[in-house]
Amino acid sequence: MRSAHAADTLLSQGKTVTASSTENAGTPASAAVDGNTGTRWSSAAADPQWLQVDLGATDTISSVTLNWETAYGKAFKIQTSADGTNWTDVYSTTTGTGGVQTLAVNGSGRYVRMYGTARATGYGYSLWEFQVYGSTGGSTPPAAGTLLSQGRTATASSTENAGTPASAAVDGNTGTRWSSAAADPQWLQVDLGATDTISSVTLNWESAYGKAFKIQTSADGTNWTDVYSTTTGTGGNQTLNVSGSGRYVRVYGTARATGYGYSLWEFQVYGTAGDGGGTTSPPPTDTGGPIQGGGDLGSNVKVFDPSTPNIQGQLDTIFQQQESNQFGDARYQVFFKPGTYNGLNDQVGFYTSVSGLGKNPDDVQINGDITVDAGWFNGNATQNFWRSVENLAVKPVNGTDRWAVAQAAPFRRVHVQGGLNLAPASYGWASGGYIADSKIDGTVGPYSQQQWYTRDSSIQGWTNGVWNMVFSGVQGAPAQGFPNPVYTTLNTTPESREKPYMYLDGSGNYAVFVPNLRTNASGVSWPNTPGTSIPLSQFYVAKPGVSAATINAALAQGLNLVFTPGIYHVDQPINVTRANTVVLGLGYATVVPDNGVDAIKVSDVDGVRLAGFLIDAGAGNSPQLLQVGAQGSTASHASDPTTIQDVFVRVGGARPAQAQTAFEINSNDVIIDHTWIWRADHGSAPTGWTVNPADIGLKVNGNNVLATGLFVEHFKKYDVEWHGQNGRTIFFQNEKAYDAPNQAAVQNGSIRGFAAYKVDDNVTTHEGWGLGSYCNYTADPTIIQDHGFEAPATSGIKFHDLLVVSLGGMGQYAHVINNIGPGTSGTGTTPSTVTSYP
Repeated sequence: MRSAHAADTLLSQGKTVTASSTENAGTPASAAVDGNTGTRWSSAAADPQWLQVDLGATDTISSVTLNWETAYGKAFKIQTSADGTNWTDVYSTTTGTGGVQTLAVNGSGRYVRMYGTARATGYGYSLWEFQVYGSTGGSTPPAAGTLLSQGRTATASSTENAGTPASAAVDGNTGTRWSSAAADPQWLQVDLGATDTISSVTLNWESAYGKAFKIQTSADGTNWTDVYSTTTGTGGNQTLNVSGSGRYVRVYGTARATGYGYSLWEFQVYGTAGDGGGTTSPPPTDTGGPIQGGGDLGSNVKVFDPSTPNIQGQLDTIFQQQESNQFGDARYQVFFKPGTYNGLNDQVGFYTSVSGLGKNPDDVQINGDITVDAGWFNGNATQNFWRSVENLAVKPVNGTDRWAVAQAAPFRRVHVQGGLNLAPASYGWASGGYIADSKIDGTVGPYSQQQWYTRDSSIQGWTNGVWNMVFSGVQGAPAQGFPNPVYTTLNTTPESREKPYMYLDGSGNYAVFVPNLRTNASGVSWPNTPGTSIPLSQFYVAKPGVSAATINAALAQGLNLVFTPGIYHVDQPINVTRANTVVLGLGYATVVPDNGVDAIKVSDVDGVRLAGFLIDAGAGNSPQLLQVGAQGSTASHASDPTTIQDVFVRVGGARPAQAQTAFEINSNDVIIDHTWIWRADHGSAPTGWTVNPADIGLKVNGNNVLATGLFVEHFKKYDVEWHGQNGRTIFFQNEKAYDAPNQAAVQNGSIRGFAAYKVDDNVTTHEGWGLGSYCNYTADPTIIQDHGFEAPATSGIKFHDLLVVSLGGMGQYAHVINNIGPGTSGTGTTPSTVTSYP
């Protein structure tokens, strides 16, 4: 049977919605238009009540669907309004049935509401979804020139959430919108692809509009010229006649008219194309000619030199936006050119990377601080994720720098001319962390840090440990002592390859330096790091909004790839098929697979380098988010291994998400150097056992795979499942899934609970050092985990310094590995350990 809205457009989803009341903070009005039937609005238990959506423009309304929770309306009306004050009834009933009601109506309006006058139960009114269908109101007011902006690459200073991306403002659909964070200033920018003559700009504002804003043009995305300015913006649909030219056009808002951010249904730029043409269609992905490498790095890459004015103010602006922006879409890369910078305190928030552009760390001298603390989270540093510092020297003001981070926050290639404190100022909980290729002239104090891995560095002392401190190739590391003190110390790292990094070459041009493989490494690799310099002209410089097809064409053509900061939705896997390809992310660039595709697939070839980005699962059930080598790969890559560094994989938290396996390695000889593979236990999007499912974190089928700094958490089955021969892991941190509902949900045949780290029964050679697993079964604290680690009992399988911890008695371990090692008990959060297996 054909539904009443089969041929119409859903107008309401993601639009601004208000209500007469809400039952509590967990049932907001916005939940009724978010497209998620697992969230709902509910009102206070009184009559009358209403829920109202602002469509942003006057539209024709043909039907309304009410997806009621059990607390439904017996008597209610559907009403429309042009102004949100005067209402017209388009439907009325006193015999509401609840359930899912699709109501055929005939009317028009910018505002549509359900107005309830009698409840069917003793509770309030409650709707899983309130959906308004129809057709959009009509054409944009006349504008001068050809429409130049539609379908072009758009970027923004921030986005409110994943449902309001910058691209929505240039898609030609007045039912989608961009919205920013609720702060000033904010901007939305479109890249026209060439320098065009601009004659007018149309702003189709949502109700959250700009009171003071400018229209600006630029030839390079860095230097801007004002072509329009106002402090008395009116909102609505504004067509502004301007005169100027540029490749980039942006609206730059300095004062909001409401308490919300800036929000545009459409941002339309009109004029004459540079070639005398112009287009109303998205730019083609295949022009018939070669794709060009190089180009600018976009507006979310901030490049400073010692003469740049107000560096501190610009750093503070980024931090104010990013300090608590744990699941937002804004991304930033901060670069310091070679030179000396005095008096700076660069506080580093979420999704922010701070890097020097010298060949060596000492080329960039910061006389000041690079700081991470936990004030935003009441002194608790356990959620200070997704930030980094790299390739610079810092001389702290008080003699000690503070880097109080959790997972996915690498500290690489840094010279600290003093001490380093890894705890927050409160000395509250902390759960990091990773240091590599760094020189600390003073003492490192982890204090409250639960665990930490340090590789190929130089330190002058280490104060203490809580549960698991692991060192490989660290000059000055404390002596082996596990379990008391909790130090696992290897004199060298068996294979080591530093992360590729961007720098300015001898001619002052951007290039990427790719360090060589080291064996039995110890200490820092600099100042004479062997490796290869690749000019930026040999990289495709991707910007948010580019298609996966274009990226794949560039890779197939032979270019390497740089992701500039932002969110990249892909409708097909990014395919890395050429040996020695470098894929480098800046500022935690994030790849989101749509429609259940894999995000990135690497062929079984030599020497691929993946570094510095985040893969964030989408709503479709991707078989793998990252796959290295096709299943059944057999080639040897011992002399030139593929290396994956600071590539983080996430299932849930920021958006609806699911996957089967997060990260699968089928190639031989792969090196994983620092990853956090995380099934979210919290987020801005709902999370839960059936909400963001993923069974396996890391599956290793290839032989001779080495992992240094492996963090994997919260997967429903095995967090790590290792099938390949001769695997090695130096440092492993794990928490089992908090949200397992009961013992039966994690039963693995006759074994209670899936191991955090499982070595397959057919494996004959494997070795690990400094591995820990924690349980925190908050949904059912009676769950028993038979062991944290499971491996064959054979002489070729060796583990050194294993521990399991029950966090506050939320579940318990019966053993450490197989049936060996004491179990945990009580609420004291005391590790149980095995120093040698078998």
